[in-house]
Amino acid sequence: MADKDNKIREEEKEAELEEQEYSLNDDRRVKVLSPGAMVAKRFFRNRMAMVGLIVLILMFIFSFVGGWISPYTEDQKFYTEVPLQKEYASAIKNKETRFISAEGQEKEFSSLIQAKTQLAINKKADTFEYNGINYKLNKLGESVYTVELEDGTVIGGAYKMIFSPEKADTKIDFTTLITALSAFSNNETSFEANGVKYTVDEEGSVNLADGTPFGYISNYVVQALMPDVFLSREFKEYVVEQLEAGAEKFTYTDEDGECEYLVKFMPSTEKYSITKATASRVFDKYAAPSSEHWLGTDANGMDMVTRLMYGGRVSLVIGFIVEAIATFIAIILGGISGYFGGWVDNLIMRIVDIFYCIPSMPLLIILGAAMDNAGVEPKIRMLYLMLILGVLGWPGMARMIRGQILSLREQEFMTATEASGLSVRRRIFHHLIPNVIPQLIVSVTMGLGGTILTESSLSFLGLGVKFPFASWGNIINDVNNQYVLQNYLNVWIPAGVLLLLTVLAFNIVGDGLRDAFDPKMKR
Repeated sequence: MADKDNKIREEEKEAELEEQEYSLNDDRRVKVLSPGAMVAKRFFRNRMAMVGLIVLILMFIFSFVGGWISPYTEDQKFYTEVPLQKEYASAIKNKETRFISAEGQEKEFSSLIQAKTQLAINKKADTFEYNGINYKLNKLGESVYTVELEDGTVIGGAYKMIFSPEKADTKIDFTTLITALSAFSNNETSFEANGVKYTVDEEGSVNLADGTPFGYISNYVVQALMPDVFLSREFKEYVVEQLEAGAEKFTYTDEDGECEYLVKFMPSTEKYSITKATASRVFDKYAAPSSEHWLGTDANGMDMVTRLMYGGRVSLVIGFIVEAIATFIAIILGGISGYFGGWVDNLIMRIVDIFYCIPSMPLLIILGAAMDNAGVEPKIRMLYLMLILGVLGWPGMARMIRGQILSLREQEFMTATEASGLSVRRRIFHHLIPNVIPQLIVSVTMGLGGTILTESSLSFLGLGVKFPFASWGNIINDVNNQYVLQNYLNVWIPAGVLLLLTVLAFNIVGDGLRDAFDPKMKR
């Protein structure tokens, strides 16, 4: 019975030992873990690194998956209709004498002759003289005159009442105009001009003999602002009624429906400005957050959430491609420099020194301005930007790789590779470089944040990613407008927060990888 109890206790003890979690420094644990598993274990036990990794995963999902889920496209613009008061017409009660030339007499009835005619009217003279030529002034009615030469040729006329056509395509010639105004001022009921008979009533309506409306006479000038807009008689008469009643606004219904008009009197010209409320289709810019646009819209009427998704995609892709270019160059030059040493090392390190001396930001600004002047397409511009940043970003990484290889090439495993007769290329890229990968991963991870910040800075300055492509940098560019900065926080703060979180997450993950790859780190 005692043996049975001892056996049970021993089995329970063994079970407890199997379930016990060994520390990373426990020899029994180290024996069952590979180096990669140890690095992974150290990394995953770093809480800050895990927070950074989760943030990065969320950013990638937001940027790459979100763009597919979003119902909008990157450059889709949204519009809205807003009522705008646009100057539509002007009105004035005519008090000045107007002049009209007879057919073919435009040169004879010049502006100087018109001025002389006005002086004669003011003096109530029947004749006047200019440059030795005598002119005769005939008064046909109240404020209606014709001007003749000595031989009886009529060269022009003067009048104050306004004769407007009933339809847009109706043309009123000189004879009809003067005859109609003369008949109206003399209270005549009919007249004949150019062989056509007309009737005129006391209200100023001028009709053809068969009753077809031809025109109307008024002492108000009501004309549209745009020359291709024809104002109907009903509208003009309604406007005159409102002006005489002292109305500051009125509504009028035409074929386009009811519309509101505002009237503003300008004392300097004694003219009335008439503005019309029209529905104008404009960009739905800086719209407030809503169920359709969770973060509102930007200055171009584009959905902010969608722009942030595509902007994150561009910023992250640029960051990874730039680091890939820089890493490729750094591995080649750093590996060759560290392995061969001597004059090869000196040459490559002097090249590194030259690149260190290049003022990167001024150079990028100059190149960005040059691409602006050259009109480089936005897509090609992004390729140039990635290539330039990659070429400028390799020296630090190359120097790190070179330093690591200088220490690794003297170790026993490299002596074994030489004894085995392996080629130089295999020694560098199959044995030395793989041993530098841990430090390389840390360097690339931490460099990603700096690359994204550089791209964002250039885009913020208008020298990086160009419209219609979005990046977090050119989204924040809207803060150049102080009004937007103060009143539309939803336009620029989200992009700034996403940029901050992404760069911070890359740095935290880089720190976590550095600690995980360091075997001397205590956990």
